[in-house]
Amino acid sequence: MSDTAPEGFEDSFAEQQRMRELLSQETRHLILQLILGHPAHLASLAELDYMIPKNEAAILDQLETLQEAGILDVFVHEPNVSTRDLPSKFWGPTERGVEILYEHNFLRGVPIARAVYEETKKSERVQRHEDAPRPTLPKAVREALEFDEPDMEEAEVP
Repeated sequence: MSDTAPEGFEDSFAEQQRMRELLSQETRHLILQLILGHPAHLASLAELDYMIPKNEAAILDQLETLQEAGILDVFVHEPNVSTRDLPSKFWGPTERGVEILYEHNFLRGVPIARAVYEETKKSERVQRHEDAPRPTLPKAVREALEFDEPDMEEAEVP
């Protein structure tokens, strides 16, 4: 029996450890939870800023870190660019990001993240941002984030 790790094993382990550290940092973790819980899985900076108890610069810094890691990207809705009160840039998961989030069990929490997001009281501005038209996520991302939402009218006990 050899004392050395199989070829590629140490690199794979180091990558898993790096991702675990990346995903567990508080602000990045909150960003990911918010985006996973968002009805469109695309959040504007204003929505993130409202929901996360950090300053906008710190949130933007962590968004850029997640973008550099290939987990999130900016999606632009061109028709909103010239509209004053509507956001045009939204942060959402990439295909690689969905794979990473799946590997680290983040996607199991999508229904809970959605419930938390839905029950959070939002300001008028944030509600306007939430209701704004958005670009479409890639099909693979949309499908990975789909889940059967319970019909709350059927779930209510008389």
